[in-house]
Amino acid sequence: MLPGFEKIIEERIQKALRNGEFDNLPGAGKPLIIEDDRHIPEDLRLAYKVLKNADCLPPEIELKKEIQRTEDLLSGMSDTAEKYRVLKKLNFLIMKLNTMRTGPVVFDIPQHYMEKITDRMESTYSSGKRK
Repeated sequence: MLPGFEKIIEERIQKALRNGEFDNLPGAGKPLIIEDDRHIPEDLRLAYKVLKNADCLPPEIELKKEIQRTEDLLSGMSDTAEKYRVLKKLNFLIMKLNTMRTGPVVFDIPQHYMEKITDRMESTYSSGKRK
């Protein structure tokens, strides 16, 4: 910092203390909650903290939340046509998330159409339509 600047800052802090400006701050008298951010690269920590304080999530996390909401919606549905429409949306969201991923394919989230295909094939073969 610039010489003398620290002294000005310290004087202003002391003046604010004397005037009681720090008395009614939220969390006063409580221990600080220090988050463990060792896993975040040092040059990104401040930016992540600002984004977190502004309630901004990375696109991948937002997409995962939407996938979870859609799965919850899908599990409570009984109408087949509506279920199919929501399932298409869910598979699209999962595909979108998987294309954003930069890691190995092993970590991709599987789409939810395999169960539908197997159910349809079982019903087709069990009804005797195909031999």
